Amino acid sequence: MQRHLVIMAKAPRLGRVKTRLARDIGAVAAWSFYRHTLAAVARPLTKDRRWQTWLCISPDRSLLAKASWPPGSNRIAQGQGDLGQRMARVMKALPPGPVVLIGADIPDIQPADIAAAFQALGCHETVFGPAADGGYWLVGQRRRPRLLPLFADVRWSSPHALADTLKNIPPACSTGFLRELRDVDDGPAFHAFRA
Repeated sequence: MQRHLVIMAKAPRLGRVKTRLARDIGAVAAWSFYRHTLAAVARPLTKDRRWQTWLCISPDRSLLAKASWPPGSNRIAQGQGDLGQRMARVMKALPPGPVVLIGADIPDIQPADIAAAFQALGCHETVFGPAADGGYWLVGQRRRPRLLPLFADVRWSSPHALADTLKNIPPACSTGFLRELRDVDDGPAFHAFRA
């Protein structure tokens, strides 16, 4: 079965991306960081033939703006709803095979991390890459024999996001974990990354 990597990405528009980070470092610096990180993360992952890479784009109208996206990428729209609704929708919509979702704003993601996630799905139903802030930078599902409803009642953008999501996994299902990474959402995280 084909492996599917989904990169959840916003169109890199000034004032529309990394708004929490922009409050600390300014809109132009936050926009520049996002553009650079999107390209640095997406290019090597899109070229890797061990999986099929999908850019899941918001807002939907940006889907056809080719100049914004790495060349050769498959693009699909995120659609409406909160983050959990959008992630659930794409997990359900893709062709059969395991699915791994990541954000476009985690600068330390490497192809080896994605390979480790798919390897974990060989013996677990779900896999997570925990983030230092209590959230997660990666979520994946084997999707067989069924698609698990992971994202109900999750407090997004909070230190409870991972714990809330884990509560949605049935006790009989096993979960794998990857290394912890830092997502860059505010000034302190940005300066720690730069250091």
